[in-house]
Amino acid sequence: MSGRTRVAVLGSTGSIGRQAIDVLLAAPDRFEIVALAAGTDHETLGAQLAAIRPAAAAISDADARVRLHVPSGVTLERGDDALERLATRSDVDLVVVATGGTVSLRSVLAALDAGKVVATANKETLVAGGHLVMPRARALADRAAATDQRHAMASPLAWLRPIDSEHCAIWQCLVGEDLATVARLILTASGGPFRRWTPAQLAQATPRDALSHPTWTMGAKITVDSATLMNKGLEVVEAHWLYDVDYPRIDTLIHPQSLIHSMVEFVDGSLKAQLGLPDMRIPIQYAVTYPHRQSGPAPRLDLLEHAELTFEAPDDARFPALRIAREAGLRGPWATTALIAADEVAVRRFLDGTLAFNGISAVCAEAVRRYGSGDGEPGLEAVIALDAEVRAWSAAVAAAEIAG
Repeated sequence: MSGRTRVAVLGSTGSIGRQAIDVLLAAPDRFEIVALAAGTDHETLGAQLAAIRPAAAAISDADARVRLHVPSGVTLERGDDALERLATRSDVDLVVVATGGTVSLRSVLAALDAGKVVATANKETLVAGGHLVMPRARALADRAAATDQRHAMASPLAWLRPIDSEHCAIWQCLVGEDLATVARLILTASGGPFRRWTPAQLAQATPRDALSHPTWTMGAKITVDSATLMNKGLEVVEAHWLYDVDYPRIDTLIHPQSLIHSMVEFVDGSLKAQLGLPDMRIPIQYAVTYPHRQSGPAPRLDLLEHAELTFEAPDDARFPALRIAREAGLRGPWATTALIAADEVAVRRFLDGTLAFNGISAVCAEAVRRYGSGDGEPGLEAVIALDAEVRAWSAAVAAAEIAG
């Protein structure tokens, strides 16, 4: 067995996936990429396969699969369970999940069941499936703790590692701390491109406007979610599951400079914050190298060049998505599953011009109202079925019926 950490990257052609590959390739003595998976971008995946020559690959779109050039020596996995097979390969130690949607929930659960470490940027995995994912991460941590209470893997976060800059920041602030001493988690948000826009302006916002993020370079879906503040609402739900903290103790602040990535307040009044330039390679590298740190390619933060750090409260009236997500979290996994399914379809409709910007939050609120009241906690199949049902409804409903 190689002394290097062997990695599968699911969603390798997206923004996070490409940056994860950059981080992994920058440390060839520590990492070996053995599997790559993508959705539809056969050209980027083909270039990655040619450059990296992993053992295996997968692409979900059938037409893209036909067009994909697979180098000799690379096994192309096919079928609905291709991601699960990549994530549970015997030669994989770490699975980086850089996909969007609930498509990776099965593979995350399978990877944890197989004792793999999962580093995830996929919000939907926890927003819809936190009640399924976290017990598995805790069981793995308990197994490590039974051997040694101080074992580096004796924490659920050692097994399910957040790549989001905000959650990676909170994770770093909690290292060495007792969770019982946490008073509040404080998630920071840039405020997006519409922080100063009036309600009248927001009603006329275009996709081009929404995609002009002031500090981060991200994929289209997460950039629009940042513009609505839905991204921050989903992170509130993630924080609840990751850190086992109840919703009243999870707050959000607008921090336009995007230098403080999140904070933790303790019962003695102390605040811990993690700072850095807005570069996703920092949280990616922390997640894949934990519990160690190493020199990386990200630029360094010079506080003398960024002397002003400002904060403001989010405006729920102009940006109701944050409130809708928090309320869905309080209602439970049926509601949060409905939320993320509706949000993905509504954002796609906004980007293709069939839904107004304000309609995104309206569609999400109605989906939560209609579908968010199931009994108990949904199992995996129920989550997947509900996701499909809400997507179909969100795609079919007339924008005028919801947004007015």
